Amino acid sequence: MAEVNEKSRKLVEKFVEKKNRSKVIDQTEAQVVGKSFQELTAKLMSNPTQLFNSQMNYWQEYWGLIQKSASQLLGQPMETETPDSKPDKRFRDEAWDSNPMFSFIKQSYLLTARSIRNTIQNIHDLDDKTRQRVEFYTNQYLDAISPSNFLMTNPELLKLTVESRGENLLKGLNNLLDDLDRGPCQLQIKMTDLDAFEVGKNLALTPGKIIFQNDLMQLIQYAPTTETVFKNPLMIIPPWINKFYILDLTEKNSMVKWMVDQGYTVFMISWANPDESLLKKDFQDYMLEGPIAALDAIERVTRQKKVNAIGYCMGGTLLACTAAYLHAKGEGDRIASNTYMASLLDFSNPGDMGVFIDEEQIQALEKQMVEHGYLDGCAMSNSFNMLRANDLVWSYVVNNYLKGTSPVPFDVLFWNSDSTNLPARMHSFYLRNMYLHNRLREPSGISLNNVPIDLSRITNPVYFISTREDHIAIWQSTYKGTKLHSGPVRFVLGASGHVAGIVNPPFKIKYGHWTNEDLPESAEEWLNHAQVHETSWWLDWAKWNKAYAGKKVAARKLTGKKFKKLEDAPGCYVTKRLDRPESGVCYLPNALL
Repeated sequence: MAEVNEKSRKLVEKFVEKKNRSKVIDQTEAQVVGKSFQELTAKLMSNPTQLFNSQMNYWQEYWGLIQKSASQLLGQPMETETPDSKPDKRFRDEAWDSNPMFSFIKQSYLLTARSIRNTIQNIHDLDDKTRQRVEFYTNQYLDAISPSNFLMTNPELLKLTVESRGENLLKGLNNLLDDLDRGPCQLQIKMTDLDAFEVGKNLALTPGKIIFQNDLMQLIQYAPTTETVFKNPLMIIPPWINKFYILDLTEKNSMVKWMVDQGYTVFMISWANPDESLLKKDFQDYMLEGPIAALDAIERVTRQKKVNAIGYCMGGTLLACTAAYLHAKGEGDRIASNTYMASLLDFSNPGDMGVFIDEEQIQALEKQMVEHGYLDGCAMSNSFNMLRANDLVWSYVVNNYLKGTSPVPFDVLFWNSDSTNLPARMHSFYLRNMYLHNRLREPSGISLNNVPIDLSRITNPVYFISTREDHIAIWQSTYKGTKLHSGPVRFVLGASGHVAGIVNPPFKIKYGHWTNEDLPESAEEWLNHAQVHETSWWLDWAKWNKAYAGKKVAARKLTGKKFKKLEDAPGCYVTKRLDRPESGVCYLPNALL
């Protein structure tokens, strides 16, 4: 125990040091949130009748709960959920319903949370931005104070603690100390067994070679598995906010492997995990040194000028910019088709991400980024985790720190924990021009490399795939992008969320999709007339893109002397981890083929 105490003291000091690094952002966020709740309070006080009615409704329901709980004490069963309510994973233990005390704790919490949310929703004269921020942080607070998160109000934890004589708490403390000690983040909660996976060893195993690299990316060409391939290569632009191997986790769920097996010559951009040396890289550098450089390299290797292109998340936004840039320069035919996977082009409604977007918070972020030259990947990871706090924060707090268990191996969560930094200039440009001012949707709203970007110039066929439960790029917003192009457009909606809905192999038949041959004005109208399919959207895309893939030619094999000397996929850029600064060191020349 003395060793634990000494370790605790040192790590608390380390935590405080890490906390001070983000002091400016924390203070600004507190001020912004404080102003929003001040406005909420003012609106409540200006309508005391509405507040009184809300309180009366709450107390009437609470009195009803007390009566039901009293009946349960006398042996009568208690209805704990309404027929249309979804099961709450936080309260799965049967004692939450069978034990009168814990049943009352659970129901009083749910009732109070529902009453608070209803009170806020019934205030009709709050502006949209303030309402969104108040609702978001109210939900953060309500999630945090759930009785399931505390030892003395969670029957499952109490039982476990008694049975193990507190060993679960000691193990949990050690888990907490390990998380505090690991990596540069203030606290990076372990979501999976980090020792169970290694990129290049049991993840990202599709065979290929690094055929080109520069400061910002390595370009992977994957080895063919078919005797013939489509003439047009397929270039994939992943987001640089995380790593490409979500599209190449294991053989069974690898989109890369599946597309190679369909007869495509697949090229993947693998972005660098930047440090202060890349602080001057701007958004236009990501275009010029990313897809534009990749197109040139692909043409040199394949002697094929035209490609099909896929962009995922931010990669789709960059793809749209690249296509508009090429069209403006008279080279629009270099991309035969665009596919946008969960990508925003119109940022008028960015969903919960909008909570973090305003002038004050961006200025504070820029001030911190200037000090380091980049946005620490920890900050971005924490922001995304907050969007699903119950699933990505509190469930692990309970399991790791209170139950004292270790997380099981899960490849998607390993990828989710593999955060990346973002260069200061690039991220500032992206936040201001896309999220804050929504300039991409405006013709010539932004310029890249002195070329005005106008998405309406894009005349090549485009395919949108969004997902219904996406909390990062909400599908109603991605749908607006269909109105910004001049060529033929197909919009498809997949089930599930931002990752699971996109990485949806056909053999699983797990998540279906919706299609509609028409593109009405609103997303809701599109869905009302859409046709449901039980199969993966991958099959729909393959059928659609085949028309733009070109004729079949002999497979482009990665053999011969020039390929033998090249680095194998997945390359070294992707292996650089924030918690292992020594990883991802490359000793290769900037140009390979």
